[in-house]
Amino acid sequence: MPATRWAARLAAAAVLVAGAVVAVPAHAANPIITSYYTADPAPLVVGNTMYVYAGRDEAPSGGSNFLMREWRVLSSTDAATWTDHGARASVATFKWAGADAWASEVEPRGGKYYWYTSVNGNGAGWMDIGVAVGDSPLGPFTDAKGGPLVSDSTPNSSGLNIDPTVFTDDDGQAYLYWGGYWGVLAAKLKSNMIELDGPVVTPTGLTDYWEAPWMFKRASLYYLVYAANDTNGCVTSSSYACQRYATATSPLGPWTHRGVVLGQVSSTTNHAGVVQFNGQWYIVYHNASAPGGGNFRRSVAVDRLYFNADGTMQKVVQTTTGPPPNPGTGTGTNIAPSAARSTSFVSAWEHLEAVNNGGVPANSGDRANLAYGNWPERGTQWVEYTWPSARSVDRVATYWFDDDQGIDLPASCEVQYWTGSAYAPVPGQSACGVAGNTFNTTTFTAVTTSRLRLSVTSTPDHSTGILEWQAFQA
Repeated sequence: MPATRWAARLAAAAVLVAGAVVAVPAHAANPIITSYYTADPAPLVVGNTMYVYAGRDEAPSGGSNFLMREWRVLSSTDAATWTDHGARASVATFKWAGADAWASEVEPRGGKYYWYTSVNGNGAGWMDIGVAVGDSPLGPFTDAKGGPLVSDSTPNSSGLNIDPTVFTDDDGQAYLYWGGYWGVLAAKLKSNMIELDGPVVTPTGLTDYWEAPWMFKRASLYYLVYAANDTNGCVTSSSYACQRYATATSPLGPWTHRGVVLGQVSSTTNHAGVVQFNGQWYIVYHNASAPGGGNFRRSVAVDRLYFNADGTMQKVVQTTTGPPPNPGTGTGTNIAPSAARSTSFVSAWEHLEAVNNGGVPANSGDRANLAYGNWPERGTQWVEYTWPSARSVDRVATYWFDDDQGIDLPASCEVQYWTGSAYAPVPGQSACGVAGNTFNTTTFTAVTTSRLRLSVTSTPDHSTGILEWQAFQA
């Protein structure tokens, strides 16, 4: 948020208690909901559902101050069509707070969901960080602490304690990042998720940091996405912001700046979160593009995010259509990892285990999680899954390997199953897609079988390859 606007942001109005709301499907486009204005989105994936937690902008048309009194929740099972679950927390959730439902994020732990918020306390401080807790992603949420987690009285706290992001590492240690304008701060959290565990530290290496940190991990690399408002390749005017990002090999840094991942949006503020959902990465952010929108009437948008083979992120292409339905969407579980794999042929330098090792490809040239290929074979080849007992399957999703050399995207493919005496095409099979840089989903009438085969035909003078082949239980 530009410095010229922080004072205006402190002018938010009084308490509004969150009420019960009937979930309503929203249209599939960007912004993802236009019946009201939303800002500062925080995505969370639980099972086959992506949730987005966002503050509600309530400023009137032509208003020049932020008016935010509640946090709302949206969800999707395909990252394209969204359901509105209404307000699930408000300033009134925190009896010690006075106003300003600013940026927030939800982090799961031990079957509970902890909602970290930026809220204006009743004391002298500008902003505090509160934490609410619920037993499900939709709550109900109650104050988990009875007071702020971080405030002006916290040693080494920020001049503006806003924009909390919480990340839990593979070893179970949780980290809190926060702060605006004067730099980012971080601290470990205790396992109860409502107390700091040690001193507040100042991570280094975050070039042109302004506000809105978001932390996540991919493979063994840590990422921190944050808002910047410099004019050195970020924005045309410092009244606006872009999203820069940095990487580190440790959760507390030091960080290495990598570049801009999301350019200037149509609102002055720029706040984003990054999440992986069914094999695809997404960036969730806000802009001012909804009808009647503006700098104080923002709306959440979602677009796909791609990684390069070296782990760097490609700059996001902002769209008005939003992402297509997620190829991995649907009921059921990916049961490919539990299958034994076989093939007609695998190159000596490629790896059959790549097809079901759970890798998340950044693009079709990504070898980070191994790759299967059948060079120099031509024509039709196959890969096959075998389970120790019969499984009911109704969908597969394939991410093709393309090394821009001898292995290319296929000409065609077909899903087959073992009938007990022979292989046959699965019934009711949808098109077997051959697009690069994405999962290609094929749906079919459920079959019960112990063996599933993907038959793949190459283009002339090329072989074929696979980075990941998912199979979903009906």
